[in-house]
Amino acid sequence: MKIVSKTEAAAMVKSGDRVFLQGAAMTPNTLMNAVCERYQELSDVEIISIHTEGDVLYATPPYNKAFRINSCFVGGNVRKAVNTNKGDYIPIFLSEIHLLFRRNILPLDVALIQVSPPDRHGYCSLGVSVDVTLPAIQTAKLVIAQINPRVPRTHGDGIIHQSAIDAAIEIDKPLHVHPMGSISEIEHKIGKHVAELIDDGATLQLGIGNIPNAVLTNLDNHKRLGIHTEMFSDGLLPLVEKGVITGEEKTLKSGRIVTCFAAGSQKLYDFVDDNPIVNFKEAAYTNDTNVILQNPKVTAINSAVEIDLTGQICADSVGTKQISGVGGQMDFIRAASLSNGGKPIFAFTSQTKNGASKIVPLLKNGAGVTTTRAHVHYVATEYGVVNLFGKNLHQRAKALISIAHPNHQEELSRAAYDRFERD
Repeated sequence: MKIVSKTEAAAMVKSGDRVFLQGAAMTPNTLMNAVCERYQELSDVEIISIHTEGDVLYATPPYNKAFRINSCFVGGNVRKAVNTNKGDYIPIFLSEIHLLFRRNILPLDVALIQVSPPDRHGYCSLGVSVDVTLPAIQTAKLVIAQINPRVPRTHGDGIIHQSAIDAAIEIDKPLHVHPMGSISEIEHKIGKHVAELIDDGATLQLGIGNIPNAVLTNLDNHKRLGIHTEMFSDGLLPLVEKGVITGEEKTLKSGRIVTCFAAGSQKLYDFVDDNPIVNFKEAAYTNDTNVILQNPKVTAINSAVEIDLTGQICADSVGTKQISGVGGQMDFIRAASLSNGGKPIFAFTSQTKNGASKIVPLLKNGAGVTTTRAHVHYVATEYGVVNLFGKNLHQRAKALISIAHPNHQEELSRAAYDRFERD
C-alpha cells in the first residue's frame, strides 16, 4: 500500500473507468470529491454503488458532465440524477450484486473505499460496510482507500490486508451518522402490533427508520431474540444491554449479531468497534435465503410505498420515479416464510404524509412490484394486522380494507366491489 496525496489518488482514475464507491456510513467522500475536481479532464466515468451518504458532486453540475451514475440502490443524494439522463438504476437483489463483479458482468476498474489504519499485522477493517464492498475489492483492477482512524475495527469478513490496497490517502473525519428520529403515536401503535407477532427465540431482520425502532421499543419483555439482518441501527442497543437479544437460539452464528452494514450514531459505531458479538459479513451471505432460513422463527419486518388490494408491494418507486431499490426485502421475506415458525411482515402507516392511502386499488402506473402478492403474508398498519397467506383475491381485499385508514375505506370497498363482486 502506497500513501499518496489526494491529488495523486484522484489522478489514478481514467476516462471510461467503471468506479465502485463504498456506501452508507463508510462512503469515501474525500476521495470521490477529489476525483470530481478533475471533471474537466475526465469523461464517461461510470459510478456504481449501493446507497451512499454525503454530498455527491458527481451527481450535480458542472461535475456530472464527466460522470454517469449506475446505481444498485437509490438514495436521496442521487435520486434526482437517477431519474434523469444523468443516471440509471439496476433492479437487483442485494444478495446478487456480488455476481455482477465476480462474473465479470460489470467488471470494475477502480474501487474507492474507506478503511481503518492497518494493525501491527498489516490488516485494515472495512468498518461498518462490508456488504458488496468485499467482492468489489476482490475483483477491481485498482483499489484506492482513504485511511481513517475513526473507522471502527469490526469482526467478521471485513478485514483486508494492506497489500490488497494499491494506494491510500490519510484523513481524520467522523463517519456519517443517522440520529434516531422521534417516534410518533401512530408509529408506536404499529410497533406494538408487530411486536405482538414476534415470538421468544425469534431471529429478527429489521431496517432503519422509525417503524423498526418502534417495534424494538416494544420488545422489552421478549426473551432470547437473535439478529440476522441486512443492516441495523441504534434501536438494537438497549435490547442488547437488557439481555433481550442474546442470539442463543440461532442455528447459525449462535450468540452473534449478523449483519452486512450498520448506520446510526457514534454510540453505535463505538459499540461495534472490536466487538466480537457483531459479525459483519458480505451481503452474499447475510441475504442468502438458504442461509437465513436455517435460523429459527425468522421474522422479517419490511416497509412499503404502497400495496394494492391483492397484496402486491411496491417499495422502491413512486409510479415511474425511482426512489430506492429492491435491496434485501425479497431475500428476507422469502426466507422468513420458509423458516420454521417464521413470519414475513410488512409494516407501514396507513396514509402518506399528504393523507393519501398506502392501501390502493391498483399500484400507480409504472410502479415496480418489489414483492409479489404470493410472497406477502402479514401486513400491519396502525389499525391492526392481517395475514393474507391462503386468502383469495376477494378475501385479501376485505382484509386489507379493514386496516386501511377510515377516510379511505369506503372508496377502497367500492373498488373491491367493482373488481370482485359485479357479474
